[in-house]
Amino acid sequence: MNQQIYFLNGPNANLYGMDKSGTYGTESFASIGERCQRRAASHNITLQFRQSNHEGVLVDWIQEARQQAAGLIINAAGLTYSSVPILDALLMFDGPIIEAHMSNIWKREPFRHHSMVSKAATGVIAGLGVIGYELAIDAVVELIKAHAA
Repeated sequence: MNQQIYFLNGPNANLYGMDKSGTYGTESFASIGERCQRRAASHNITLQFRQSNHEGVLVDWIQEARQQAAGLIINAAGLTYSSVPILDALLMFDGPIIEAHMSNIWKREPFRHHSMVSKAATGVIAGLGVIGYELAIDAVVELIKAHAA
């Protein structure tokens, strides 16, 4: 398989590894991106690993992925709980979608227990830190294969 997937990250994900509380681990966003690139390469998949603090940019990338990607992984971060525009864009994406979160959103504040993104997601991976990001890549690759069969 030689296809492309998008892995989109929302607001403040660029600060991973800098949070003193440790909620998002100690590994930098750049290092996480490198790990994800290696994981995608092991599947012979091209990975667009991106981050934006702006909702409209994320919507633009989701729309771009409709033409460019066989699958999509998204951690919409704080926008997970409030963004109808991101949900609407995801609902227009035909391939598999994995919602990924570094932390276990159901062990956090109650407002994080409801995800707008989940309505469009094929599946959710949460609470496994960077390992969850790598597993999300594995999962979307398997779902792409199943969809193609």
